[in-house]
This record gives sequence, C-alpha cells and structure tokens, in this order.
Amino acid sequence: MYKQLKALFARYIAAHLQAEGRPVSILGPTGKVVGAIDVLHVSSGSIRLAGWAFADDIVLHMNGIKVSTKADLPREDVARAHGAGKHVGFDFTNPLGPTHLHEINRFGAEFHHCRGAEAPIAKNLIFVRLWWAKSRLLFSFLVSLILQLPAFLEWRISRDPSLRSQIKRGLGLCPIPRMRELDPDLFRPKAVPTTSTAITIILPVFNAYDVLKEALQRIVTNTDLQWRIILIEDCSTDKRVLPLLRDWSATHKDRTTFIQNPENLGFIKSVNKGLNCAQRWPDTVVLLNSDALVPPKWASRLIQPLYHYPRAATATPMSNDAEIFSAPLICAPQNLGFGQGDIIDATAARLNPEAYTTAAPTGVGYCMAINPKYLKKVPQLDTAFGKGYGEEVDWCQKVRASGGLHYCAINLFVEHRGGQSFGSAEKLRLILKNNALISKRYPRYDTDVQNFIKSDPLVSPRIALALAWIAAQNTYPVSIYFAHSMGGGAEAYLQHRIKSKHHALDRAAIVIRMGGKMKWQIELHCRDGIISSGTNNLDYIAELLRPLKQRKLVYSCAVGARDPLGVPRSILHLSQNGKSKLEFLFHDYFPISPAYTLTNENGIYIGLPKVDENAIVSDGVHVNIEQWQNEWARLLETSDEISVFSNNSRDIVCKAYPEHRSKIKVKPHKMLQPVPLIKRPEGQIRRVIGVLGDIGVQKGAMIISRSATSIEKLGIGLVIVGNFDPAIPLPPSVRIHGSYSVSDLGKIAGQYDLTDWLVPSVWPETFSFTTHEALATGLNTHAFAIGAQGEAVAKAENGYAVPYFTENDLAKTLLSHIETHIVKRWALAS
Repeated sequence: MYKQLKALFARYIAAHLQAEGRPVSILGPTGKVVGAIDVLHVSSGSIRLAGWAFADDIVLHMNGIKVSTKADLPREDVARAHGAGKHVGFDFTNPLGPTHLHEINRFGAEFHHCRGAEAPIAKNLIFVRLWWAKSRLLFSFLVSLILQLPAFLEWRISRDPSLRSQIKRGLGLCPIPRMRELDPDLFRPKAVPTTSTAITIILPVFNAYDVLKEALQRIVTNTDLQWRIILIEDCSTDKRVLPLLRDWSATHKDRTTFIQNPENLGFIKSVNKGLNCAQRWPDTVVLLNSDALVPPKWASRLIQPLYHYPRAATATPMSNDAEIFSAPLICAPQNLGFGQGDIIDATAARLNPEAYTTAAPTGVGYCMAINPKYLKKVPQLDTAFGKGYGEEVDWCQKVRASGGLHYCAINLFVEHRGGQSFGSAEKLRLILKNNALISKRYPRYDTDVQNFIKSDPLVSPRIALALAWIAAQNTYPVSIYFAHSMGGGAEAYLQHRIKSKHHALDRAAIVIRMGGKMKWQIELHCRDGIISSGTNNLDYIAELLRPLKQRKLVYSCAVGARDPLGVPRSILHLSQNGKSKLEFLFHDYFPISPAYTLTNENGIYIGLPKVDENAIVSDGVHVNIEQWQNEWARLLETSDEISVFSNNSRDIVCKAYPEHRSKIKVKPHKMLQPVPLIKRPEGQIRRVIGVLGDIGVQKGAMIISRSATSIEKLGIGLVIVGNFDPAIPLPPSVRIHGSYSVSDLGKIAGQYDLTDWLVPSVWPETFSFTTHEALATGLNTHAFAIGAQGEAVAKAENGYAVPYFTENDLAKTLLSHIETHIVKRWALAS
C-alpha cells in the first residue's frame, strides 16, 4: 500500500505543484555572463523554462527525464546589451510527469557548447519558498485522500469504474472544467410587478443612421412604461441624421427634449448634458445607445432590479455585446441576424428575474437604468475619459464606494450593434487608454472583474440565452452529443468532430455529459469558447433545450452515468420522443453490459456476457443483462444509424443485437493529428519498450506489473509513456513519463532510446487510437490479438500480435512474445 500511495502522491505533485524560480545568470569559465534563466515556472502539470544563452543546446533535467531545446528565439535586448546576434533565446514548456518531493530539489539545466566553455555548464534550478510549496502539497494531498476515502471503500466493494473517475477528479488527477450548478429557480414563473414609474431615456447620437431609425421606432413601439426622451445630436457627419432627429422630435414633441451640440463633444459630454436636463424630473434615468434595439415590454423588466434590491444603483440587461452581461459567451461580442434579438428575448422573458441575486462589479452603459438616489450622489460622468469608453465603469466604482450595487436584469435581452454609434475604428484606442486610467484609480477593479468572469454567477441565464441564440439562427439541426466525463479516445474524437464538423462551418454544438459532479452537465461549444453548467434535474435540461426545434442527437458514451439504466429513456425524452434524428456511436460496449470493456472480475475478456447474468451498475446495484440490453435496445431501435469503428467491434455488436445488423456501419476513425515518423534505431545494443497510453486495469496494468521485472531480466528497458494506475505496483526501475502529446512522440522516443511500442490493453477496444498512433510512428508495435488493436497490428507491416488465450497466464504469454519477437529478432539483426 505504501508504494501505491507514494506513486499516487508523485502524480498528485505533478498535477498540483505551484512554484516560481529565481532569475539567475549563467557564468562562463572566465566569469563572463553567457546566458540567463529569466523564467522558471511550474503549474498545471507543466514546467516552463525561458531565457537566453550563447549555447547550442539547453537541456532540462527533472525526475530522471531530460528534455532539450535550441537557443534560437529572437532576443533584441540581449543583442543590444552584449553586441551579439539576436537569435539566442529559448522558451519551452514540458509536462512535469510523476515527481517525488525530494526530486524537485534536483531539477537542473545544462548549457552545451557555450561560448568559451569546453564542458557543459550546469545550473541547479532554485525555487522560491519551495519548503512552503511542499508543505501545502502534502497537507492538501492528505486532506483530499481523507475526503475520497468513502468512494475508495465503495470502489473496493463494487469496482464501479465511475468511482475511480470520481476519486481521480477528487484528487485533481482527472481535471474537468469547474462549473456552477444551474439555478433551480431560473424557470420558476415570476411575474414582473406592475409599476406607475416613468423613465427618462438619454440617447446621444452620432451617425449610425440606419440602426438609429430602428432604435427610435422600437422605443415608441416597445416601451411599456411612461417615458420621455432626451435626444442629443453630436454633430453627426452623416447629413441624414439631423433631419431625421428633427422630424422624429416634432412627431413626439410631448415626450422629446432635443439638444443639438454646436460642435462634436463626444459621448461623455453629450450624456452629461442629458443628465443635467434629466434633473428636472424624478424619473429613473436610462442611458441608451443609439445602436441598442429594445424588445417589446423592455422598460418594466429593466428597472425591476432597482426596486427589488434596496441598494441597487444600476440595472443592465443581457445582450449580444455587453461585456460581462454578454451571451452566448461572457465578454465575447456576437453579431446577430435580423430578428434574432427578439427571438432570444422571448426566452429571456420566461426567466425568473429573482433567480439572480449577485451584484456585478459594474454596469454597462449601452442600456443602463440608474437609480435617481445614486445619480444625486454622482450626477455627472468624468470628462477625463475623453469622448467615451470606461466612463460608466468610473461612475459605477464611485457609486460602489458610496454603497450602491450593480445588478443584471436577467429576464431582458437587448440587442447591441456595438461600435455603431461612436465608430468602431477608434474604439480600441480609446479602450486601451481609458482602461489604464481605470486601473490606476481603482486597483481592485480588474481583479473584481476577473473573479466575476471566473465564477460567472450569471451562467444560468447566460446558457439559457446561448441556447436561444442557436435556436434563433434556425438554419441547421443542432447537434446534441451525449458523452461521459472521463476523457480518453472517445473525448478526443468528440472534440475533433466538433471542431471539424461544426466550428469549421461556424456552427455551435451541445454536449450533455453524464457522470460528473452533477447528474447532467450541459456544455455549449461555440467557435469562440465553451459555456457549461450542470444540474441533477433532467426536466431542467429539457426546458433549456425547448427553443431548439431542429435537433440531431448523437450518443457517444455514458460510462460513469449515475443512473445508467435510465440513460436510454432520458435520451429518448430529449429527442422529442423520437422525432429528432439519432446517431449511435459505439466507443465502448456499455450498451451491451455495464462492464463496458466486457471484462470479468479478474479484468479478462472472455466474450459477451450471458443474458441471464447479473452485473453491477452504479452505487452497487445489480441488474440483469437481459433487462439492461432491453433498455438500450429501445434507443438502438430509434437510431437512424449505428456506427462502429472496426470490423471486430461490428462483429461483437451484431452478436449482441442481431436485429440491428442492417443499421450497423463500420466507420474507422481518421488520425486526429499528425503522428511523427520515428527512425528505427540502428546500432543500438539495448532494446527499450515504450508502453504507450494511460495504463489502468483494462489497459493491461496488471500484466505490466507482473511481467516488468522479468522483462528487465531479459535486458530490455521499460518506460511508461503516459500515466500508470498508482494503485498497481511497479518496480522502481520502470520510468513513468506522464502525460504526453502525440506530436512529441518523436522527442520522447529519442529521450528514452525507445525501440518498440507495447499497447497491453486486455479488452477488445473499439478502435484504439493509441495502437494506430504507435503504428504510424514506424516503430515495431506489439498488442494482444483481440479487438481493434489486434486487428490493427495484424494488418500493419510493423505490427506484432501477442497471442490472447484466456486460459493462459497473459503475463507469461507477453514475456514469451517479447523473448521471441524482440530479444531473438534483435539478436539476429545484430
């Protein structure tokens, strides 16, 4: 147990170590500076080293691993200071890999072929307050272990794979995006209280003639409170604007105060004129840009937070372009097509305005209601901000200092055609200049905004409006994927499919995950980012999806779902009871058995389970295989197509569900990224096997554990290129590289002098990206003769199938194969 805990702690360190190093100079033999380490940073499972050197190669040493890079990046500052060429910089990041506490002190760097030095110059990497970082790691690890103890004990009894994932997530070894739970009150009906309050709209105008006409018409048609308006014409260069405003003001003279500036004053001074004028009335003031298009019954919804929250100073609606109040993504403007804003607002109007109770760091002035009480305290915008941008932030911070708070009217969506009213060309310059002033005046403001973005208290209305945004486009059936939360090849395929089939066409896709912290997690994948949240209530998910009339459902994987037997019915419910198209992907055999790898209690594949057998599902509950397959058969029956990724997986699925044979199509995956071709080593005396992938029980961890010592006795090295189940012991001589990128396989092979790949998976994989990646490198690749991995090595010139007989000891079988196909073959070749 000690060895397993030690290995687990090594992985924990790699995932959680946060440390900064001191900048150091590199001195040559004569004492002259020949380089420097400017950046040494460890976080999120990676180490970054950056600096410069008059050297050919920089080699980073860490926990038995060496990584090298060239000093060939441009460094103008070094060239000026030392009178040398500028291409002397280096900056590289590498996965940390499992690391023990004592090994951190041994991290170092070597500078080879330095100017004036015959031997490499070695430098220890010194971290600041490393003792504190180590203490925190040890303490947090122990606390995390204690918290995961109930799940571990339950796993020991049930062997439920979802519990292993839960434990890994609890230890931060299988990170998933942190998300807030969807507010359960979001769709709870809540009527907007009627009010006799009047509003005074301040609308400064500069050009934007086309959108201005629509904005003015919408104010007249859609305002549901008593209103008056102060129009300020700021010397528009478009000669059509002034006659339009004069005519409109004359038509609505009982409601309009028209101010024509003698010269262009800019947004701030124009608004200040309006604010001075508005002091004549006790109304709530609404700042409104001339490119803000208000929807029906907007005004009562906008001002509601001012009367619901005692300290509310401002209220800002959601929008397609309103910084922290933007949807679908926070702080990411999104253009809308004709009429889409009103369609999105129809969803907003269904939301409960009282579901959101968190104040924001600021309001946004494109459409902002202001409480007259706070306007008396700060009656003007600060003209230090020139012609605009940032002035409402400054006003809001002054009001915050006096006790006022800023809220969002979540049940209102106002389209904003940003940059139209005061010119997009100069917007960036003004923002940069004025942001610097805000930071100087309010040092905490940027942190407050970042914390708001990170926690996103508006995620519930934001995701509801994001889905309404997709529905508003109404140009294509929206793909909804049902996936697990465990990573791996199925997840890699899903991400690649979303990018290539959806983002490439500027389309969004929805992913509904099962098996995470909450029963259902919903993600919207846009080209510009992802928004996600979760709930334990399927009806909530159905309500979010309600605006989507055109849907295409894609089942990817449900391993780890809390209620796996209920998954088929849940998907059918969200498919509008079978009306939507459904594609079924067999990434594993979960629809055949809760033991999704089809392995028995000893981790061995022995064929399909018998229908009268019982199997364990989540929470230790037993289910009859026939009952299980009957539930999944309903979903397969509704499916328009069933996709498998190898001939072997087609045979297995056909055997379990022969009635659906005609629907089953073999669609082998394509490689998701280029794989480097590795030159086969020549003249190398010792063979070194790279065990490729993250190796757990079903991936052959027990086989490797039992055969590792014997393999080494044959004179063959063993390296785990990936991670290894910390609960399963390994000899200390077996090195674990840790997480890797496929693009780095060439460097990794060179780093460890690898001569062969081994994919020891003991379940019939449905495709096995790992096996195909190993074969694509050109090195000899060995895998058991089962599943898609056996099918792949049997077809490849550099593939070698390891016999798979369940009655044999697989560790001994592997050892015999290595002796025959690696040791003897290598000896003959030599």
